[in-house]
Amino acid sequence: MADTPLRGRRVAFLATNGVEESELAEPWAAVKEAGAEPVLVSLELGEISSTSHGERGQAFRVDQRVVEVTEGDFDALVLPGGVKNPDTLRMHHSAVEFVRGFMERDKPVAAICHGPWLLVEADAVRGRTLTSYPSLKTDIRNAGGGWVDHEVAVDQKLVTSRTPSDLPAFNRALVKMLAEAISERQLDTMVEQSFPASDPLPGPTAI
Repeated sequence: MADTPLRGRRVAFLATNGVEESELAEPWAAVKEAGAEPVLVSLELGEISSTSHGERGQAFRVDQRVVEVTEGDFDALVLPGGVKNPDTLRMHHSAVEFVRGFMERDKPVAAICHGPWLLVEADAVRGRTLTSYPSLKTDIRNAGGGWVDHEVAVDQKLVTSRTPSDLPAFNRALVKMLAEAISERQLDTMVEQSFPASDPLPGPTAI
């Protein structure tokens, strides 16, 4: 693991029972390989069960309850799909507010397949261009978003994809977006430290 652009960063994966196994496991492995710490956030502690191509998949251990965390605890958020998973989560106020917090604070968010349902519920797609599983197209458009049929769509700090077959492109875009967002924040921090808010930024010299 020579190149670890995300070392020391924490990435929340919000999921519950019915999550599509590959859409949780493969992005998890991608951000971990890049040096980040993936954290599974769910409704309750214990384990959640996944599905894999319509069959029962493996179980995953939950790290933290969504009611006990905020977007400030993490550097980014991943929303895996599976029909039941986001449909259950969007019925819980704490899960929807968790998602809304990332979008309002302009933190990196990546959603795949049915995952964008949570973005719709959080009223966070208005004016955005994204993709998803095709059956969400009308929901996204009704919520004020633009829908495209691409393997991956990137709109500012939002990455979306359609299905598990898009995972390679999704994972590449996710890691790239996280690295760019971290570099941007580091640059902002350097500027703030060099020029405190009480000091005017240097400008052109008057003649």
